[in-house]
This record gives sequence, structure tokens and C-alpha cells, in this order.
Amino acid sequence: MKRHLISAADLTRDDAVLILDTAEEMARVADRPIKKLPTLRGRTVVNLFFEDSTRTRISFEAAAKRLSADVINFSAKGSSVSKGESLKDTALTLEAMGADAVVIRHGASGAPYRLATSGWIDGAVVNAGDGTHEHPTQALLDAFTLRRRLVGADAGIGRDLEGRRVTVVGDILHSRVARSNVHLLTTLGAHVTLVAPPTLVPVGVEHWPCDVSYSLDEVLPKSDAVMMLRVQRERMNAAYFPTEREYSRRYGLDGDRMARMPEDAIVMHPGPMVRGMEITAEVADSDRCTAVEQVANGVSIRMAVLYLLLGGSEPAAPAHPSPATPARTEENK
Repeated sequence: MKRHLISAADLTRDDAVLILDTAEEMARVADRPIKKLPTLRGRTVVNLFFEDSTRTRISFEAAAKRLSADVINFSAKGSSVSKGESLKDTALTLEAMGADAVVIRHGASGAPYRLATSGWIDGAVVNAGDGTHEHPTQALLDAFTLRRRLVGADAGIGRDLEGRRVTVVGDILHSRVARSNVHLLTTLGAHVTLVAPPTLVPVGVEHWPCDVSYSLDEVLPKSDAVMMLRVQRERMNAAYFPTEREYSRRYGLDGDRMARMPEDAIVMHPGPMVRGMEITAEVADSDRCTAVEQVANGVSIRMAVLYLLLGGSEPAAPAHPSPATPARTEENK
């Protein structure tokens, strides 16, 4: 792997499979009575969030703590950033504090890349979402969920998504999740189709490695997984569709539409869900919806990313840990 994780497009197939396979090992740790490894003891991970977040921030915090790292949570609200401090000065402050990794979410596309290439900090940089650009760890946890659901958790190391058909539906224009998933899932061999109103399809999408459709009903019967996206009104400065009711009628997923999907197909959502608009409560609460499972898998994926960027060459977890091993890491100190 490279030193930083900025874009899903930077990951080779081998890189992606390595992260997914490592996450399988990390997921086994979550089943233990004490969910900690000593791998990153003495390392400092800073969560630098300039945008609001629940799932991503807490997930990265849990991941770092389960690897025994020290965690500093930095929110732009209530900090010197609200007084006008620049990204550079904030980064220099973190460097002075000895940050080994900075997990950054920023409203400006390209901010994580700027941080990683500026020389302001020596630590690894992980993109936790930048503007409408990318969200690589979300794509990784989505791929991890797809692989577990569609291939099976015990199918063996190195399994992938070759030939699987994934449909991404909704606000593609403003979605960093959609962009990262197109890159990663295509790298892993999946076939991706984007479905959205014409007004919510990005300019230049014809150059993306995916298909585009404007009819959800035509694509559903051929989909192994359908990923519903939230309409991001906070990023909109115009009317992109007539009404919410009209959007739901054409692009929302309800029980009738879910019934047209193949029997083993799953429904995904990166969250937060707006029930009644892009997805109904019937679908969101069904066994076929993986939204909660994706949150749990996010911790395993982010543990794998931090471990691979910072952990060195030691094994992620002992093959047959003794009962005393995990208990002595941090809990008895």
C-alpha cells in the first residue's frame, strides 16, 4: 500500500484485497470478550473533522482504540478553525503534537490530498470524505459487506466480486460514496450501474468505468446489490427535481420494487437514511437491508487501514491467542 489513503482509485486490486482480507482478521477480534490488540500502542491518531459526522468519526475512533492507539478527536466547531485558522496552521499544530496518522473529513474536495502532499505533517493521511470527491473507506466497507453477503465469510482468502452487478441509485452528482464505489468495485471486478435523474448525473460520467441508466425498474431485476443514496440537499443551490414525491415515485425503493430484485440480492445504504424518500421503512427494516451491518463492518475496515498504514510487519492478530493475551494489552495497565 501507499503511505496515504486518499482515493479509492489509488488502490490496486492487490491493495484492495489485502485490506479486505485483513479486515476479516480484525472482525474476528470483535467477537472476543476483550476487543483490543496492542498493535498501535504508543501511536497517536487524530480525527480531524471539518464536517459533521456520526458513523465515520465514531468508527475511526473505535478502530484506533481497538488497536490500542491514543486518539485525539478534533472538531472544527468550537476550535480555532472557527476563528479563521487555516488548514496549514491546524496541520502544523497536529504535527507538533506528534500525530502518526490524521483522519480528515473536509468540505473542500482535495483537502486530504493537499494535507498529504504539503509536507506540513509527517504522518499518514486517511481521507474520511472530502467534498463531493471521494470517501475511500466507505467504499471499502461496502465492498467488504458485499463480499460477505454475496460470496460468504468462509469462502477463502483473496475472494473478490468478479462479475457481480451493483446498482447505485440517487444523488450521484454530490456523492463521494458513489465515486469511490465506482473506482473500487470496478477494480474488484464488479459491474456498476448508476441510476439517477438526468439532473443528478455528473458531467463527464461517460468517462467513468460504469453504465448509466435513468430507469430503476429496468435495472432492478439484474442487480445483485442495490445501493441507495441520500439526496444531499445541503450541497444543492437549485431545484434538481420537481418534488420529493415525484423523486420517490421514480427513484425510491419500496417493498414492491424490492420484490422485483433477485431473491439473494441485497439493499445497501451508507447512511444517514431519509426514510420515506429514497427508501421506505419496510425496506430499511427488512433482512435484506445491510445498513446496520455496514456500520459494524466499517470498524473492521478502518482497523485494517490503520494497521496496514501504521502497524509495521507484525501479524494483525495471533493465530491462536491465549485467553490471557488480549487481557494484558491495555485493560490491566
